[in-house]
Parts: sequence; C-alpha cells; structure tokens
Amino acid sequence: MKHVSDDITIGETTYNALRRDIIHCHLQPGEKLKLDDLKTRYNASVSTLREVLNRLTAEHFVATSGQRGFFVAPMSDTDMQEVGDLRILLEGHALQLSFAAGDTEWEGRVVAAHHKLHRMEERMESEDYSVKEVWKQYDWEFHQSLIMACGSNALLQVHGVIFDRYLRYQMRALTYRGEIAAREHRQLLECALSRDAESAQVVLRKHIEAGIQHSIAARTG
Repeated sequence: MKHVSDDITIGETTYNALRRDIIHCHLQPGEKLKLDDLKTRYNASVSTLREVLNRLTAEHFVATSGQRGFFVAPMSDTDMQEVGDLRILLEGHALQLSFAAGDTEWEGRVVAAHHKLHRMEERMESEDYSVKEVWKQYDWEFHQSLIMACGSNALLQVHGVIFDRYLRYQMRALTYRGEIAAREHRQLLECALSRDAESAQVVLRKHIEAGIQHSIAARTG
C-alpha cells in the first residue's frame, strides 16, 4: 500500500532531478519534454510528472503551449539580464537585512562557506575543470550564507528560484572569470564581517553584471 508520504517523496525527488538537469543544461533550451521519455528517465508516473512540470512552469524553467505540450524554457540574453536585475534587487535587499541581524553563528557559516568556495576557485584557477559543478554549488552556498539571517523565508524562497535561473545561464557557458571573481567574493566576505551592507551591494551589482557579460562573451566568442 502506498502512503501519502511516498508520493511526496517521489514528487520531490523527481522535481529536484528534473530541475537540476534543466539548470545544468543536461536538458537543452526548447527541448520537448515527452512524458513517456520522462517516465523512463526519472522513474515517475505521468501524474507525478505533470505536477512537477506545472511546478517548474511556474518557476519559468519549463514552458508549455497547447500544441507543443511541455518543453524546456528558452534562453535569451534579454531574459538573462532581467534575471540578473532581479537577483541584484532581491539579494541586495536580503544582504542589508542579514547583515543587520546576523550573529556570531551566522558569521561562522559565512566564513566556512567562503573557505569551501575559495578552495574550488583555486582549482578552477589551475584549470581543473572537473570540479566545475562543485564550484558552482559552493558559489550558491556562499551567496546563500550571506543572506540566510535576513529573517524572511519568503524572500529566501524567491531568491532561490531567481538565483537558479541565473545559474542556468552560467552553466550553459561555464567558464571561470578568474581572480577578479575570487576577489569580489573576498570583498563580500569582508563586508559581511564588518556589517557594511552598502559596500556589499555595490560589489554584488558589479559581480552579477560582470558575470552576465562574461557568460555572453564566452558563448559568442
């Protein structure tokens, strides 16, 4: 007999796996998402897949039309810029709240997250690209740690979706900006420890806008 919790677990597992495959570009923009193929790939029922696809449509990772059914959401430079602007707005506001409320435990998590990220940046700098997905995971963890004391679960949830939409563009043309990006991360760490939210917002904007331009150049160059 199947329990409700089993359905929830299967649904969440399928959601996380499909979402991850879209973000990491294992499923390409515009690719049709056929339910029969997805059933085999994710070992999930059609009803579960429909629920997952509708959820991902609401997050703009999947698109749908009456004729085509479900397909991976397209990507464009315009959309990337809009997503970047949203990230600057949300993350900048969350930084301000988090820096004001963060305690010593929060500082420790920020320092630890930066340490892991810095280690992966060193390996990327040495052209060890085997760690690129771990590097981006630690990048997410560091930025998440900076805002985790903001006190708003709703803000963290919305930011998480926007960050992952931004990450999808980075994963499409995944290259490392080098010491410049690492320096920006160190500056954000220093701003967090000194509670300098205004300077952190300036660095964050520069960091995101430079990342957008780097992604465009890497893809078109």
